[in-house]
Parts: sequence; structure tokens; C-alpha cells
Amino acid sequence: MTQKITTYLWFDHQAEEAATFYTSLFAGSRIVRVQRNGDAGPGEAGTVMLVEFELAGQRFLALNGGPHFTFNEAVSLYVDCEMQEEVDELWARLTADGGEESQCGWLKDRWGLSWQIVPSRLPELIADPDPGRAGRAMQAMLRMGKIDIRALEEAAAAG
Repeated sequence: MTQKITTYLWFDHQAEEAATFYTSLFAGSRIVRVQRNGDAGPGEAGTVMLVEFELAGQRFLALNGGPHFTFNEAVSLYVDCEMQEEVDELWARLTADGGEESQCGWLKDRWGLSWQIVPSRLPELIADPDPGRAGRAMQAMLRMGKIDIRALEEAAAAG
């Protein structure tokens, strides 16, 4: 079945490099198709125009569209992580080689694309029916860059 809605990412000229990197991060990921420019353009014949790829079964398109547009925080990719080790690995790999750490589980990769690397435990803790536990977990999260599950749980329990 074809995915009805697909995220379309605009890169200057690094679409294939980015798609290759992203597919290395998640099991069940792959490059589906690389479309090259023909003699009619829009880019130089033979260069990559569009890359179709899947991340954990979700389809994406990456375009080499030139420097006209760049990413900003208005759009991010949210990754639900089961374990702290997954948070740690993704955080390290996505911030490497020019990526930027931010706060509350957000970061930018080296191409400027925003990601939220969030352990599944975070929404559980901040939605705790005990408002004190939920509030302490929220306050702890607001002081974090990379989310630390153990620190969140300790903060929630510290009432």
C-alpha cells in the first residue's frame, strides 16, 4: 500500500548523504529510489535530484533543491525510544559532525533538521495522575538537554 502522506525534506545538495545516514540509524530502514537529473535538468545531468527512503517503515522524500530554503524548529522528527541506550546512541550520532544539542530532548542534526529524541517513559511521567509527581518530572525535563530516564524517575519520586 502506498503511504498517502509523505514527509518531504529540502536539502541544498546533500539529500543522498542525509538519507544514507538516516537509514543507518533505524532498523527496518532503506533507500528506496534515487532519481537523478536528466539532460533537461533542473540540475546537472547525472546528479541526484530526489531520494526516496524509509525510516522504520515511514516513507520520506529528500530533494536537492539548492540553498533557497533551510530547516527550522517549526518541523521536527519525533523518535519514541524505549530505552536510555537508544536515546544515548541517537543523541550522539545525530549531534556528531556539526549537529547541535538543544533542550527538552530536541537537537538539530548536521543538516539543520530538528529531531525530538524522547524516551517513552517521559510522556508517562508527565501525565502521572499525581500532579506532584507529574510536575516534578516536567520540571526535571525542562532542565535537560538529552532526556535522562533515571533522573526523571528520581525527580518524580522525590516528593
